[in-house]
Amino acid sequence: MSILRKRLGMITPSSNSVLEPVTCAMLHGVNDVTAHFSRFRVTEIALDAAALNQFDASVMLPAADLLADARVDAIAWNGTSASWLGIGRDRSLCDAITARTGVPATTSTLACIDAARALRAERVALVSPYIDDVQRRIGDVWAGEGIAPHAERHLGLRDNFSFGEVAPATIVDMIRAVAAEGADAVVILCTNLDGAALAAPLERELEIAVLDSVAVTLWRTLSLAGADVTALASWGRIFQTSAVMK
Repeated sequence: MSILRKRLGMITPSSNSVLEPVTCAMLHGVNDVTAHFSRFRVTEIALDAAALNQFDASVMLPAADLLADARVDAIAWNGTSASWLGIGRDRSLCDAITARTGVPATTSTLACIDAARALRAERVALVSPYIDDVQRRIGDVWAGEGIAPHAERHLGLRDNFSFGEVAPATIVDMIRAVAAEGADAVVILCTNLDGAALAAPLERELEIAVLDSVAVTLWRTLSLAGADVTALASWGRIFQTSAVMK
């Protein structure tokens, strides 16, 4: 008899050291849900041509093909690149993944936007590790989706590996700073920042929503796969909220 489980496929930046262990930690003890990962090369985040070309669909789609071999129930591009490349890039990527594999798809950026809308957040702040011009571009892209950042903090880092070395205390300081400016939701916008475990405690402390990119990607991917998101309710209020599926 075959085992009934939901399999989640995650397309992962090659230099990311956070999202895989965090996703697996979050799913620990959740029966019949497993996460599976496929990598492609990403080493830096910037707006020059070489950095932008890392996210061409031609190098991302083969990773989705490999995940489909594991008969996953949903696939996520577990990265936030559309936040500076444009949301249309992720929508096209999801369409292409589903057309090739027959598997529903989402991305971290789409998940974060969906989460902010699902929680009816009105003053969304963005916290990231990125450099100045990337952060400015992100603000413009999110504003184009009707979510103009109420406040922001960023660290000025370019090397993707370095994001995973940022201390949780530094992330906490950024979240507290934007909360003090009146944000009612904070998005930790990077799947290589180790912020998922911070969300629930800070939500209690600050009385706002804290949306970590890794956690929110898992939330929406679980929804796409037809799994129960409330099994992860201890990880933050988003897991007590239904996705706005489109």
